[in-house]
Amino acid sequence: MIKVASVFAQVLSLINRNKFARSVAELEAEKGAKGFRCWEQLVCMLFCHLASADSLREICGGLASSMGKMVHLGIRRMPKRSTLSYANNRRPWQLFEKVFYHLLSEADMLAAKQKRRFRFKNPLVSIDASTIDLCLSIFDWAKFRRAKGAVKLHLMLNHQGYLPGWAYISDGKTHEVNVAKKLEFAPGTIVVMDRGYVDYDLFDYWTGEGVWFVTRAKSNMDYRVVKDIWELGRGNVLSDEIIEFTGYDASRRCPRQMRRVVVLDEEEKEIVLLTNNMKLAASTIGEIYKDRWNIEIFFKTIKQNLKIKTFVGTSENAVKIQIWTALISILLLKILQMRSKISWSLSNLSAMLRFNLLSYRELWTWLDDPYQSPAIGPPDGQALLFD
Repeated sequence: MIKVASVFAQVLSLINRNKFARSVAELEAEKGAKGFRCWEQLVCMLFCHLASADSLREICGGLASSMGKMVHLGIRRMPKRSTLSYANNRRPWQLFEKVFYHLLSEADMLAAKQKRRFRFKNPLVSIDASTIDLCLSIFDWAKFRRAKGAVKLHLMLNHQGYLPGWAYISDGKTHEVNVAKKLEFAPGTIVVMDRGYVDYDLFDYWTGEGVWFVTRAKSNMDYRVVKDIWELGRGNVLSDEIIEFTGYDASRRCPRQMRRVVVLDEEEKEIVLLTNNMKLAASTIGEIYKDRWNIEIFFKTIKQNLKIKTFVGTSENAVKIQIWTALISILLLKILQMRSKISWSLSNLSAMLRFNLLSYRELWTWLDDPYQSPAIGPPDGQALLFD
């Protein structure tokens, strides 16, 4: 860790520069570049998210105002707005996707040490998608509806540490199921999702591969009860049944037995769940679906604390770069959260980090004691203006 540097520089040191350099070389991302390197572009875009900068002017001006601190960030000179804009439009967004997965492997090692919420050892993941609205007259490539543009962020959240395990950015018209069909899960994985992912071909395939799922059943689902396995006194469980689909389309596409569990939520509303797991307790099935809410919280967190609702570029490449760097930023925040000895919420950590981003503090001391740890003074030998 850098001893005398800004908090931002210490956060950036969590990114492996050797892996980053190899990715730049593989993608030839700096081909034809004249002075402005990919690392400097990454620093600028992470500053956009962590400092909550709304425009290219704020990114470049905010970094330029830091004066000597830019040396520690790995920036030789502050780029002009046109230079950063050109890089976001032309350099491959796949570079930042690679950085995300490199950083994710390090975050996963920290998450593995976290306490499990459930007793079972099966991997538990949630999948969902969130639509990011865009102005069609400005982002004319983002086709969604007749008078509305959008892109869609598809995400898989690993419940061990609640880290994003996989991400994909599509146009707004792409249906969630079409993306889910491209995913491969290890046998024994439990996938939890909302009603938008109900697809009988997918259910049949996952059951054959030994992948468990928990989802919310559609209200018009046709089925017959094969066996009632509900027992009196099972907490908030109202019914637990083994069923078969009777609708022509569903029975043809998924001729397997499923499990229908009805539970009460905290507001005493009935929630009808569908799963292919016959071993877990019905109450556990209900708790698994309840834990799915964490992926909704994740989407809310990145939209409220990072810059993925307003964009500093209008091209498709620039938008994808900004979304991928937002995901890198959330991984950095999660790493700081997991390594801290106090219980930070991501929103509070994001705000406090923004206030101290360019201050000279020892990062890990500040994380553990944010209100008492003093800022580091100027290097030895530098004169003070006032005593």
